[in-house]
Amino acid sequence: MALLARACGPWPLLWSRSVQTVGIRLQSTRLQEEGARSGGLEEEEFRVLNFKQTKSQRLARRKAIRPEVPPPRSQQMATDQDWGAVWPGPRTFNPSAVPLPIRQGYVTKRNQMSPGKFANAELMKIPNFLHLTPPVIKRQCEALKQFCTPWPKGLETEEKMRAHYPVTCVTSDYCHALPTIRNPLSRIVTVQVELGALQLDRHARDKLLRLVGERYDPDTDLLTIVTDRCPLKKQNYDYAIYLLTALYHESNTVEPWEATKCEADMEFFDFEQSRSKRNAEATLNWGRKEGDSGWQQVPEAYGEAVSRLFNEGENEYNIAKYKEQTLALLGLAEAEQVAQ
Repeated sequence: MALLARACGPWPLLWSRSVQTVGIRLQSTRLQEEGARSGGLEEEEFRVLNFKQTKSQRLARRKAIRPEVPPPRSQQMATDQDWGAVWPGPRTFNPSAVPLPIRQGYVTKRNQMSPGKFANAELMKIPNFLHLTPPVIKRQCEALKQFCTPWPKGLETEEKMRAHYPVTCVTSDYCHALPTIRNPLSRIVTVQVELGALQLDRHARDKLLRLVGERYDPDTDLLTIVTDRCPLKKQNYDYAIYLLTALYHESNTVEPWEATKCEADMEFFDFEQSRSKRNAEATLNWGRKEGDSGWQQVPEAYGEAVSRLFNEGENEYNIAKYKEQTLALLGLAEAEQVAQ
């Protein structure tokens, strides 16, 4: 056989391989026929094991059960309902409980409406006064009447109230949209009082005016004290009342050295103790002695004109007033009118 194979070349090898292939096909065909005879084998789909998920695979998702959302409460409210029961006190804005088309917010485009009340952060972050409607305020006032006393008699007008209560206290409260309700400006306290209500004599009034400086307004006769040094409003109020009390008692205090003051030591021109009064009396009572019959006193109008000229300075009004009173003192007013 070996000699035959060598003589024939590769043909015997190919023939043997083809014989084996035909034998395998015959065997598989025989197995299929035997399976068909025995009832047949059920054809099953070959399942592929995938360790990595692909797009072709679809996972079954659970359907979320969403409850039915009822309509807003504002659409079911009656027009004659008790608003005090709906909004009894201060609270954050709730769009479903307010039956009003409220809008607020900044718009970027021109001729565009502001955002509505639903999902509007601008309405929720600011304080509102929906709990202070006129009917609710009237109801609360009626409930508070049992704790109130009658208005005191004698305080029917503003003049009477200022006469009995001359001190006025002015404070400020602020409402703003910030994380804290405190405002630094709310600590400032202003106390005002009419200087005439303090019943000061001439010495005390002059001393008080020198102590307060520019805090006194001569046009309205008001003394204004503003305090803002303390962190709380109550502390600033107590400090302002303390300053007013200290100013009042210090002004009425007379020091021993004040009795020895002469005309050169005075802070202002005092006509009663000045040389101008003595000169005017000597001119008016020429040839007489003090205490004689016919002794004339200098008119108060002349003293006021001289004091204003020295204290306020020279101006057109003060000079004209001083000239008028001087001519009247010397009896030359009628002569000037005749000359004119």
